[in-house]
Amino acid sequence: MPVEKINTVHSDILIIGAGPGGLACARVLAEHGRQVLVLERKQTIGAKVCAGGITWDGLINVVPESLIERAFCRQYVYSSRQKVLVAEKNPIIATINRKKLGQWMAQKALDSGAKILTGSRVTAIKGHTVLVRSSSGKRRTEITCQHLIGADGALSQVRKSLGIPVKLLGPGINYQLAAQAERMEWHLNTKHFGYGYGWIFPHRATVSIGAYCPCGTMSGKRLKQNLISWAAGKGYCLEKEKCQAAMINYDYQGYAFGTTWLVGDAAGLASGLTGEGIYPAIVSGDTVARKIIDPENSDRAITEMVNKQRQHHTVISLAKKHPALCSLLMETLIFMLKCKIINFHSLEMAAPKKK
Repeated sequence: MPVEKINTVHSDILIIGAGPGGLACARVLAEHGRQVLVLERKQTIGAKVCAGGITWDGLINVVPESLIERAFCRQYVYSSRQKVLVAEKNPIIATINRKKLGQWMAQKALDSGAKILTGSRVTAIKGHTVLVRSSSGKRRTEITCQHLIGADGALSQVRKSLGIPVKLLGPGINYQLAAQAERMEWHLNTKHFGYGYGWIFPHRATVSIGAYCPCGTMSGKRLKQNLISWAAGKGYCLEKEKCQAAMINYDYQGYAFGTTWLVGDAAGLASGLTGEGIYPAIVSGDTVARKIIDPENSDRAITEMVNKQRQHHTVISLAKKHPALCSLLMETLIFMLKCKIINFHSLEMAAPKKK
């Protein structure tokens, strides 16, 4: 049997994963003249299981208006017994199409000089040597690099190669329906979602119906069943609709490991309470790029997100330790929002901006 030929190439910086974090990182590095190669296992960039919500304090002001599908100054938050309307002058949350966001970010990275290879599946990582196979299976490439950046999601191969386990994973389930809705809703229904939540997020021509729950709440299978049952009561029949599911990693153990780096979900920077991940991915990708360019650059943005994540984890820990009080905890949260004891923005990963 003939020996399969393996091409060997070198890139100064190799980024695995062309999601928001990897693409943000690639753009900044390329803008500063660094040689950057991004690998993406899928053939197309952008599509991901996601409700598509972005926050005013986080990304609304940095995403082109053309990508915004709907923007909401009002948020309707429900528990089993209460509801609260949060209203502000500026949009609080907007929805975007993840595929369009990804393709816009990819073009920005390409325009800056980065290279992106789609259909490239990483099969092995040993130090700073990465073995890649094309989606057709006909081409194998060995890539060496000076800096390796893992932007490859909750089940990151780069993180695994560092020997860092992931213990805090929560399932997220999304249905994108060809339907219309006018209100952005959050449902803290403990019967169906434990100490997670269900959502109704309107887009331009579709509506996202989904649910997320932190690690240890319930299995993904049960969450799906509960979501279908709950949605039926809201007038949405999900039985025959296409379901998408993904795991969300909020087990942060650091982002810098010598010249190996982790961003976004790979670093475990999502919120364990809400599952928010787009903002942490982009901010951590940008921060890592600037640390590579100049090690003296601040990582304050990541530090602030980690502090916010810890606050969110406190709520999760209370619910885990006292499951019988879970419903009371959710009712208390709604009551505090209603009385303005806490601010809706405290549930976001972004640091509030002065308005």
